[in-house]
Amino acid sequence: MPKMKTKSGAKKRFRVTSSGKIKVKQAKMRHMQMNKPKSMKRKAKGMTIMSEADERIVLRNWLPYLRKKKKAAQTTTAASEKKEG
Repeated sequence: MPKMKTKSGAKKRFRVTSSGKIKVKQAKMRHMQMNKPKSMKRKAKGMTIMSEADERIVLRNWLPYLRKKKKAAQTTTAASEKKEG
């Protein structure tokens, strides 16, 4: 099976945190700043965390090698402990 490719635009727009969440820049800060209130500009500074539904789409389709593996071993052992106890 050939290697999967990471989308170049996604590499530039998104960063994945150590916990597997996606950081993305806030919208509405590119142009026409004189028409926006100060409070809106203040809230749009910096980065934010993407919603889980959108995060799943981005990781699955555009950033395949940055996905975190689910820890199935821990969940199965926790479930078996509950059954026993």
